[in-house]
Amino acid sequence: MTSISKFIIDGSVLEGGGQILRNSIALSGLLSKPVSIQKIRNGRQQPGLKNQHRTGLELAAAIASAELIGATNGSTEVHFTPGKSTNSPQDTTHYEADSVTAGATTLLLQISLPLLIFGSKTHTLTLKGGTNATQAPQIDYTRHVFLPMLRRFGVPSVQLDIKRRGYFPKGGGELYIQIEPTTAPLHAVKCLERGSVRSINGIAHFAGLPGHIGKDMVKGAEDALKEAGYAENEVNIEYKRESNDNTVGAGSGIVLWAELDGGGILGASAVGRKGVHASKVGKEAAEGLIRQLDAGGCVDEWLQDQLIILMALAEGDSEILCGRGGLTLHTQTAIWVMEQLTNAKFDVEELPTDHTIIRCKGIGYAPLQG
Repeated sequence: MTSISKFIIDGSVLEGGGQILRNSIALSGLLSKPVSIQKIRNGRQQPGLKNQHRTGLELAAAIASAELIGATNGSTEVHFTPGKSTNSPQDTTHYEADSVTAGATTLLLQISLPLLIFGSKTHTLTLKGGTNATQAPQIDYTRHVFLPMLRRFGVPSVQLDIKRRGYFPKGGGELYIQIEPTTAPLHAVKCLERGSVRSINGIAHFAGLPGHIGKDMVKGAEDALKEAGYAENEVNIEYKRESNDNTVGAGSGIVLWAELDGGGILGASAVGRKGVHASKVGKEAAEGLIRQLDAGGCVDEWLQDQLIILMALAEGDSEILCGRGGLTLHTQTAIWVMEQLTNAKFDVEELPTDHTIIRCKGIGYAPLQG
């Protein structure tokens, strides 16, 4: 296939997964930079686009009025040429995407959200597919961890309504999202001081399963947190049983998050699996959160990489304290993509304490007026 794009992105670099695709395409649409992405998911057992990646590309192409070439399942190369600027007034304010499979709705949101948080019109999204899976953020993590941090960057409002949960392997979930955009650059965010743990919250959810499942997940999480030294009055974990007509298939999951006095937020989650007792699922999520708290950062390892594109687009200098153990491969990959397609300047400092600070001088991206 002949390249028609100026910017060539090697999809096999570092983590080499779908994240390169999502970040590259979002930046391409925002900055009106045509891109070719090659060697997509090159190191995976089944290389190339899966259904959920193709669906995300098609959604981004609709938003950016882009020409999209090569977006077929199994394809290892795509070309994305934005058309009408996403900053200008558009007739279409509602977009829909359906992965058909249990492909994650949260990943569809990741590719589309940067394209929709700038401009003068309110946009809405209907996203269908999986809402709670193991290989992507659960939708409750997006709502309670990512979106609060997004607001710190100056996005006026992103309202998320879970119309229907979709569990693996059937999917069938549905989200409705309303986005109030900004016409100004995003704010730089500094999050370097942890402070104390203000509160630990959580939601356990289940459908098509016995009524004790929710209580057991909560108890497993509470017991693990208590054993780790977190007092009962710091912890508030709820459970909710979804009505059978509001889900497709049976399933369960739990998401926990800790709010810090310094403005940071950490999360962790677990998904119910056949043969695994619900209390063990709750304990798994709690142990994940405890690891993030013990690591001493202001954000968890899953939030790190999701903030990189926001830091790159923001105006001014952002600084984020990450936990001990170095940056995740996803985060390193996200920084690499930003450096390929923007003039944002990143600096990664490894502290003697084994913590890491990510610093970024953003490009101050603002939508064109008129």
